[in-house]
Amino acid sequence: MRATRAGRWTGIAVASAMCAMLGPATRSASRDETPTATATPESTAPPLTESRPCSDIVGFTCAYLTVPLDRREGAPGTLRLRVATADNAAAPRGTLLLLTGGPGQAGAGLLPRLRQRFSYLLNDYRLVMIDQRGTGAGALTCEPLQAEVGSSDVTVPTPEAVRECARLLGPNRDLYTTADTVADLEDLRRALGVPQWTLDGVSYGSFVAQHYGLTFPHRVRRMVLDSVVPQDGPDALYVTGLRRAGWMLRQACQEQRCGHDPAAALADVVRRYDNGVGVFDLIVAASIVDPKLTGTGFFPVLALLRSAAQGDPAPLNQAIAELEGGGGTSPERYSAGLHLATLCADLIHAPWGDSTTPLRRRDAAIDQAVRKLRPDQVWPFEPKTAVGHGVVQGCRHWPPSRPNPQPPHPRLTMPVLLINGDRDVSTPLEWAVEQAERTPRGKLVTIPGMGHSIQGRNPVGDQAVREFLLS
Repeated sequence: MRATRAGRWTGIAVASAMCAMLGPATRSASRDETPTATATPESTAPPLTESRPCSDIVGFTCAYLTVPLDRREGAPGTLRLRVATADNAAAPRGTLLLLTGGPGQAGAGLLPRLRQRFSYLLNDYRLVMIDQRGTGAGALTCEPLQAEVGSSDVTVPTPEAVRECARLLGPNRDLYTTADTVADLEDLRRALGVPQWTLDGVSYGSFVAQHYGLTFPHRVRRMVLDSVVPQDGPDALYVTGLRRAGWMLRQACQEQRCGHDPAAALADVVRRYDNGVGVFDLIVAASIVDPKLTGTGFFPVLALLRSAAQGDPAPLNQAIAELEGGGGTSPERYSAGLHLATLCADLIHAPWGDSTTPLRRRDAAIDQAVRKLRPDQVWPFEPKTAVGHGVVQGCRHWPPSRPNPQPPHPRLTMPVLLINGDRDVSTPLEWAVEQAERTPRGKLVTIPGMGHSIQGRNPVGDQAVREFLLS
């Protein structure tokens, strides 16, 4: 979900506003004209253009895929999506599409960093990566929002920054749903000339992969889902993640012999100092970069909680303050504007329902959601933390928009490997269990002691992927 920080939907641990480039003539889709990805003749496959060797990685060719901005017939506007493909077009096991997360994270630009992580697959598969619409080289840019939240979906943006981003993007903000990306991926498959391929999605990338597989099941050979977002999307309140944080803290404390109950300390701290969202942001980040909470290379979370519970919250609050803010994250690396546009359209489990709900009805729905939550459902946090984080607070101010069209098929029918860390607070293990139960040919592998984003960071996870994709 982010590089030094960790948003819940982001993927591999990690220009001026786009609306100006798209032009004022482009229309947005109305709610009664919801396009879905449909198959088109292979003979009309869009070409990959401007192909040349990638300047930043040997053995790969970089090109651009041009796709419709608005897929309704006759609608104007196009997007150029950067694509990087390995040069071994005749790889024995075909093409592997790697999907990064967010929504908002770049794709093709991450290849130099990710190639080593997936090196054990590169002799057998032709690796392909793409900047999903609104990311990377074509990133949507909302400067105030970017500066406030960067790549976090826990940090709370100001209502003014959310409204300004919606204004900058204009009606085109409706055109960045996951279904739009799925249609782009089908164009990419046809441009590559491959009848089927294998998909590997991390975090939000797992959601995209599933929606592609639920739309074009006959085009997918196999699928790897790493740090799983369920096919119906997450619970916007993240009740499971809030509760999982207490378990993670206690497991780490047992290993570190910290000498106190960190979950009880957290419960005391957030009630005494009213900083639940900030503490949750810190723990989400820790679950990615330091899931055992060793304090090596990241803030010493266990010690900070203990100090705050003993009456000195300053070090904890300083850590939270250092984590917040997006000044170091460019939109090309992670687009906060794209993140909000896609996330708010994709959510179907928001307190107010889906993205068509008028703004005037959302506050009351949030208040009702808090009243319905029992304290034990989110302990060691408080019920108000469940609606106080950036997902709810960002989307509560996002204008009503076209919701993400749901895919036509109810179940993934191809072989699917699901891998998830048991200390993942971003996409908690319970989500992977839920998805595995509804996937007839799915196999879930739980990785003990790991947090978010498994591949290339854990030998047990890599061995599971190796056996699934190579044996």
